[in-house]
Amino acid sequence: MLFNKKTTENPKYIFVVGGVISGVGKGITASSIAKILQDRGLKVTAIKIDPYINVDAGTMNPTEHGECFVLDDGDETDQDMGNYERFLNVDLSRVNYMTTGRVYQTVIEKERNLEYGGKCVEVVPHIPMEVIERIERAQKNAEADAVVIEVGGTVGEYQNMLFLEAARMMKLRHPKDVAFVMVSYLPVPSKVGEMKTKPTQSAVRTLNASGIQPDVIVARSNDALDEKRKEKLSMFCNVAASRIISAPDVDSIYDIPANFEKEGLSDILCDVLFMTCRNNRVPSAEQWDVFTSRIHSAKEELKIAVVGKYFDTGNYVLSDAYISVIEAIRHAAYAQNRRPVLSWINSVDFEKDPASVKDLAKYDGVIVPGGFGARGIEGIISAIKFVRENKIPYLGLCYGMQLAVIEFSRNVLGWRDASTREVNPKSSHLVIDVMESQKEKLDTKDYGGTMRLGAYEAYIGKDTLARAAYGTETVMERHRHRYEVNSKYVADIEKAGLVFSGRSPDGSLMEIAELPKSAHPFFLGTQFHPEFKSRPLRPHPLFKAFAEAASKKN
Repeated sequence: MLFNKKTTENPKYIFVVGGVISGVGKGITASSIAKILQDRGLKVTAIKIDPYINVDAGTMNPTEHGECFVLDDGDETDQDMGNYERFLNVDLSRVNYMTTGRVYQTVIEKERNLEYGGKCVEVVPHIPMEVIERIERAQKNAEADAVVIEVGGTVGEYQNMLFLEAARMMKLRHPKDVAFVMVSYLPVPSKVGEMKTKPTQSAVRTLNASGIQPDVIVARSNDALDEKRKEKLSMFCNVAASRIISAPDVDSIYDIPANFEKEGLSDILCDVLFMTCRNNRVPSAEQWDVFTSRIHSAKEELKIAVVGKYFDTGNYVLSDAYISVIEAIRHAAYAQNRRPVLSWINSVDFEKDPASVKDLAKYDGVIVPGGFGARGIEGIISAIKFVRENKIPYLGLCYGMQLAVIEFSRNVLGWRDASTREVNPKSSHLVIDVMESQKEKLDTKDYGGTMRLGAYEAYIGKDTLARAAYGTETVMERHRHRYEVNSKYVADIEKAGLVFSGRSPDGSLMEIAELPKSAHPFFLGTQFHPEFKSRPLRPHPLFKAFAEAASKKN
């Protein structure tokens, strides 16, 4: 073991906060810290604090906030929860995620139930105390030696002040058991040509104003931090130069744990938290090394097009809306010793220029991820038609399966107006309809956290692509949807050649649709989201099968 006594009796808490700009990499930093401690023998869990009033991430705009990541228990969470699961190779639960809205909701419910014994309930201390209670509950739930807590946003923002107050209170209570890591950005202005430390100095002073002194600074930048910059940060931020970690941009996020170890971060944290450390890593850590070496050794390209509708954010592309899909592709490609080359294609472009769909011929495979609403779906349907007719490997996820069923119904069965009730409720062939259990929720506008969410069992048919990929009769997969294949049309669709190879235990819900291998090398869609369960060391079976088929194209 890493420590000279069982640390679950004296758990450690590491808060990761951000400075200067958002999107600086707090989530990957938190995941990497958790990973290097896990590799040294600790049982680690991770928590994400989202500073939004939303109760969960399910109602957040994906082009603003990024992907909504769904857990086994159905909680709709921030995308960083996916990073934690991928780096730690664990399944987390709703106790590992909180938002401002969720915390306030609980405090108000407790007040209504007189759980505060008639006291005047105040923002401070009761909100921070609820935050602390949730952190401690997550630690107990995982029986963790160490808990890594990522505080969303940037220091100085009004939204995360109460979470920083909770962190300060925990440090006051447990001075030897709480550490603070600030992830800050050091810009190199192009017209200046010098890395600047002043923004980070300012961020640290803002954190100081909350009563918190960082123990470690993770210095994010395009380039590695030099000694001069380390000395400057040390002097003006009151942090030892040895505890300032250089975190330059890297080719793969999966290289970051190794970079942190090169900088001695796990030893530093052991020192800060008064833990006796040994130098050895657990044997399973070597598997991660093999995985990262494969990332750099893979030479042959695997060209994958991701055709979606959540890429635009002003003049920029936000691929974070599909981050789990992207990582699942990478896991599967590296398992084939292939270097994934991903292209983001906005489906609206196919509607503006229908002939451009032929550009998909240059890709080894095409993926259509999940989504909602009418915008861009005709472009997606035209893309699915092209890859089906031209034998290009296809993987459709959630909406990507539903639209594949619609495309097949229109162009094979001849039901020209086939559609989904979500888009065209007046269609004479509603091959995709709202789930019976969802009708009342939609009628009453009960939207938040009410979809079919979380892990459900599915049965996989014999002699199918899905069964060959999984190798098992039953699977548990995570869902997030309100609409399903209309059972009224299943028999006719299957008669025409599209096979529903995965179904719910009672046979009422179509979970997987595919074309036989005799008709297409790989054409498969899932009602669930397999990307949520893919791991670097355990690529998802369906993504692996897709990557294998794509690697054989042409």
